[in-house]
Amino acid sequence: MKSLLRYAVVSAAAATACVLAVPAAAHAASPTGAATQVAPLALPPYETWIADVGAVAATASDYLEGRLPDASVRPAIVLDIDNTALQTQYRPGLVSPATEAVLDVAQQASADGAAVFFVTARPEILGWQSEANLRGVGYPFAGIYLRPWFNTQPDAELKTDAREDIESKGYTIVANIGNNTSDLSGGHAERTFKLPDYDGQLA
Repeated sequence: MKSLLRYAVVSAAAATACVLAVPAAAHAASPTGAATQVAPLALPPYETWIADVGAVAATASDYLEGRLPDASVRPAIVLDIDNTALQTQYRPGLVSPATEAVLDVAQQASADGAAVFFVTARPEILGWQSEANLRGVGYPFAGIYLRPWFNTQPDAELKTDAREDIESKGYTIVANIGNNTSDLSGGHAERTFKLPDYDGQLA
């Protein structure tokens, strides 16, 4: 009987300990749960971005070296502006520096007879400032397409329409370079070259 009583007391004590331990365990688990939450992605260092852009630009340069000059067509290339032609996010300001590797590609294409157009979703109100910035850092400049007043098209559709308009002027777009899918989708270019956007972090 004493043995049974002793077992009952021990069992009750163990059960009480288990009940009291549950909140403690739950509390202890919460830091672990917090640690597993996904933190917002951080942009890679500037040097990494420059290296990644340079690798894509080198591929574009090699392609254009074999594609141009071409007297049988009126060639053109198309460039996005933000985080493509200009270092908008890594070097923000009223005047952004050129992305040197992309500038080199544009100057190479121009020297081989291609017109250089810029297609962007920037609003028309920024047209003068954008053109001055691009010319000021050394880009060849045949024209710029911006988002018209009151236009609500998705970026991809807006930019596809711009390339269609360039073609309607008699140009063959031999290369289209941008850092977002919306810069490149929709066709109307012989080749596309996508710069990094790091899962959409670069506009």
